[in-house]
Amino acid sequence: MSYNVKTEKQNAILERKEFRTFEDLDVYQEAREFRKKMYAVTRRLPDFEKYDLGSQIRRAAVSLTNNIAEGHGRYHFGDQVRFFLGSRGSLQELVDDLNVCADENYLEAEKIELLKNDAWRVLGLMNGCLRYLRDRKADGPSVVREGRVNTTEDDEAWVWLNEALSAAAPF
Repeated sequence: MSYNVKTEKQNAILERKEFRTFEDLDVYQEAREFRKKMYAVTRRLPDFEKYDLGSQIRRAAVSLTNNIAEGHGRYHFGDQVRFFLGSRGSLQELVDDLNVCADENYLEAEKIELLKNDAWRVLGLMNGCLRYLRDRKADGPSVVREGRVNTTEDDEAWVWLNEALSAAAPF
């Protein structure tokens, strides 16, 4: 008799439907799709913008998903908050890049509006993740630490998080 431990373990994970990696997060999945759309924008830019604005868009788009992934991989509250806020900043930068595309008539207004709507959806999911982190922190320590116990960094991250969420749009 043989046991297929890997299959049994995979089935158990699927049945529980738990988040296992950053790739399972809705916010990452939506941000990844948005990143792909922004890469497509860079292919439609005029040749003289492909290395300036196009490069800027690609860097911000990659930063968007990279920071979600890295923040998810951190166990320290302050690090998680900082990376998600960095990702949120990259998203805002991409919205401004869409404004440049609109101002310079690089894309149709309808296309820009659709992309901005996608961006606001991602922003709403990010704010939800940040609220989750805030609420989890408020409930007390329930996460494995990387050798740190309630530091001033945690206090600073707490302030940043509350400021970011209080200034956020209502999503």
